[in-house]
Amino acid sequence: MAQILDGKALASQVRKELKSRVSEGVQNGLPQPGLATLLVGDDPASHVYVKFKRRACEEVGFQNFHIELPSDTSQADLLDKIEELNQNSEVHGILVQLPLPKGLDEAAVLEAVAATKDADGFHPMNQGALMQGRQSLRPCTPLGIMRIIEESGMDLNGKKAVVVGRSNIVGKPIALMLLEKHATVSVCHSRTADLAAEVRAADVVVAAVGRAHLVQGDWIKEGAVVIDVGINRLEDGSLTGDVDFEEASKRASWITPVPGGVGPMTIAMLLSNTLKAAWGE
Repeated sequence: MAQILDGKALASQVRKELKSRVSEGVQNGLPQPGLATLLVGDDPASHVYVKFKRRACEEVGFQNFHIELPSDTSQADLLDKIEELNQNSEVHGILVQLPLPKGLDEAAVLEAVAATKDADGFHPMNQGALMQGRQSLRPCTPLGIMRIIEESGMDLNGKKAVVVGRSNIVGKPIALMLLEKHATVSVCHSRTADLAAEVRAADVVVAAVGRAHLVQGDWIKEGAVVIDVGINRLEDGSLTGDVDFEEASKRASWITPVPGGVGPMTIAMLLSNTLKAAWGE
């Protein structure tokens, strides 16, 4: 039976570490880190996510600059607001909550955020730096996944890792981070010929497609580490992941739950990125 990789507990530990560092750093004359959260429109889930992020900011001693704009905000007005934040010396990290309302160019908006303040790690310059193996502000969910895998104690050197999903936010960057640790990585997607066979060969499985129970339990190799990024709402209102947790946990050595796995670590890494942007660490 698999051991649980408790992202909620790990995220709490990371926040405690950050709070201590912020307190000590500010006392020694370093600037108080500041994160700006920019929310456009009235998507209920986005409001909840931003609330969690703002609360986490306050917990670790960051300044939080929160801006809400109506759903009919023009592209030009949104870009102007981002530029104001780029020029604000008290703001070290900027987060534009996604998805944006229809009619706004998401790629142009993310590129408008100064790369040095890109707390989400989505800017093309930061993604390019990741591809080249250079230090940068990296996407938060993959950073959280790497920290979770580290907690499992697995040495990735020479291991076979399978990433199910090829998004710019999770799939592609986590593949690059796994490569950095000398894993042999396969990126699978909707057109992969035999997904089950790919997963069955994996020592590490990262599922990030947003399809409930796409990865079946009997696909999991005995002793594999399973990281489930998916969050899917079922008809009864409950949340479940991309992996059949009950069956997969009978075969895996370690597995993340949904909820309480990767999600909390994403916010913790957002804070870590902001501190890095503020202090250059």
